[in-house]
Amino acid sequence: MVRERGRHTLIDKIKVRYLAEEDKYWAEFVNFGHKYVHIPEKYVRDYDRLLMGGIWAQVDIRHEYDEEVKGRKSPFWIEEIKPIQVATFDLESYVSGRRQFSTDEWIDLLVRSVGLEPSHFNRRVKLLFLIRLIPLCEQNYNLVELGPRGTGKSFAYQELSPYVILLTGPTTIANLFYNMASGKMGLVGLWDAVAFDEVADLQKMPKEVVTTLKTYCESGTFARGKESLSGHASVAFFGNTNQPVEVMVRGSHLFTPMPNVIREDMAFLDRIHFYVPGWDIPKMRIEFFTDRYGFIVDYLAEALRELRRHNFSELVDRHFSFGSHLNARDVKAVRKTVAGLANCFSRTAM
Repeated sequence: MVRERGRHTLIDKIKVRYLAEEDKYWAEFVNFGHKYVHIPEKYVRDYDRLLMGGIWAQVDIRHEYDEEVKGRKSPFWIEEIKPIQVATFDLESYVSGRRQFSTDEWIDLLVRSVGLEPSHFNRRVKLLFLIRLIPLCEQNYNLVELGPRGTGKSFAYQELSPYVILLTGPTTIANLFYNMASGKMGLVGLWDAVAFDEVADLQKMPKEVVTTLKTYCESGTFARGKESLSGHASVAFFGNTNQPVEVMVRGSHLFTPMPNVIREDMAFLDRIHFYVPGWDIPKMRIEFFTDRYGFIVDYLAEALRELRRHNFSELVDRHFSFGSHLNARDVKAVRKTVAGLANCFSRTAM
């Protein structure tokens, strides 16, 4: 159609890569099926997300075969790009907008952005909703949430950001960390956060996966073969409780829903930075969903990702001192949780 008409307008996902041997940017249209489309460099400068996984856009494309062009020949040329999702993110504008809200108003805005109406919840429940977002805006944050079914535990990792992945079954050490055969980095090096939708699946995985995960949750590093590697992905574990919390506490402990390979491993549990008490979050009902405005999902996802670049782990020292009853891992957990909430509340540059 593009060839016969000479010009055509279409909607597609566009990715851009730079080929050093040709000193040229090439655009790839995912559904159009062509990897070598000429793109004006101004769009690469204006929309940095083109080089970071691509964006969906409305594109005017023309067919023009140029015999005189040097290097690789392609008859397809981009004339204009109109992004239909966030193509660039301005943190200063985001923070400037934040200044116009009180803390409570900002919390309500974020809760509405995840699709819920804050008027149905008290402040504690609202903060628990926001803590679910910390792995999306804080590097190497380890979160666990255990609670009843139907409370939306994994919703943020399935619907709110294209930079996180939700695992719904067992995985391998090559897939999660590093494939020595192919030399390719695993999920912890490719995504901002990796979530296990059903933590019981860890019981079905090779022991090597859990052992390496334990090391990774401590320092963000792991060893594969002769290589010592690192990743910035946060890790979240979700699981369902099958009995009331009072029964769990009376008969065992709050980590009972975890698989045997983790449940009694105190060194692993000490590496968890926050335990979201899922039994304090109500099961989702139709009336809980909001019909008021919040951030569009693409914009919120870009904001959370941009905020990962900022470290506020020392912020807590301005107002508090730690007691001697906290060990080093406890202090680290408190610091990272405060830093993550500061990111959620957008205290950057304020």
